[in-house]
Amino acid sequence: MALQITVDQDAATAPFEQLRAQIAELARSGALPVGYKLPTVRGFAEELGLAANTVAKAYRALEADGVIETRGRHGTFIAAAGDAARRQAAEAAQTYVQRARRLGLDRAAALAAVEDALRAAYGDPA
Repeated sequence: MALQITVDQDAATAPFEQLRAQIAELARSGALPVGYKLPTVRGFAEELGLAANTVAKAYRALEADGVIETRGRHGTFIAAAGDAARRQAAEAAQTYVQRARRLGLDRAAALAAVEDALRAAYGDPA
């Protein structure tokens, strides 16, 4: 299976973020199955015409998000991201709730702040 990744050097979005987002979406959709071995940083950088540091930065972000896992010299693989992503989202939500309470926000104000942030990130629901 060949990765169908394209990076637009002229886009407003940084190349590492384009790469990160595409791999994350392919993993989330199942197009890249759990256990799929990703290319090496250097090999992928060469294939895409990017600097190795750009690919490495995308891989680090994906690993931090639980989308991929590095197994030392064996390579980098798609991880079982669903559970990791849900767990990390729950942890982030808990951290937010604790902070909102420390700031003295009531439930409605805390929820409104989240809804505003979601609208900004995902667009206004139709």
